[in-house]
Amino acid sequence: MSDTNTVTAPADADADAVTGMVGHVLALAATWTHWDGTPAHVDGRVYTPHKAVRRVADHMVDHLAELEARLAGEETQPDHWHASLVTTDADRAAFTAEDLDEARSRLTRLARIWANRLEALTDEQLDHSPGEGWSFRELAAHLAESVYYADAVGDLS
Repeated sequence: MSDTNTVTAPADADADAVTGMVGHVLALAATWTHWDGTPAHVDGRVYTPHKAVRRVADHMVDHLAELEARLAGEETQPDHWHASLVTTDADRAAFTAEDLDEARSRLTRLARIWANRLEALTDEQLDHSPGEGWSFRELAAHLAESVYYADAVGDLS
């Protein structure tokens, strides 16, 4: 017998979308220590291994800040990232085994924060999220599209 007052646990699919995206990015990043320094040109933009990692991390931080502000009933703080429009000197640096270790730590932790937050929300909160903007379920799906940055660099093995 079900209790109609019981909160339905959110589907793990939302958290899996984010953790799966990071898994995909890191699988590609494992091949980037072979990068020869030639940037990829995709959709009128320049991509490098460091830039791909930076963009994935920035995207996760940006939308996490949005989610948390909306849950707290605050206005979201606009981001001031240069996003993929800018390729910095740091983006052009060689991508070493140490850089891969740093990316694994950073992105894996961010993915866990996202997964923990999403799994703590009810289906109602996921689908009818407070504040302006996409629902939190839509934000998770949007984050999953961050594979774009890693796919732009590709498999360099």
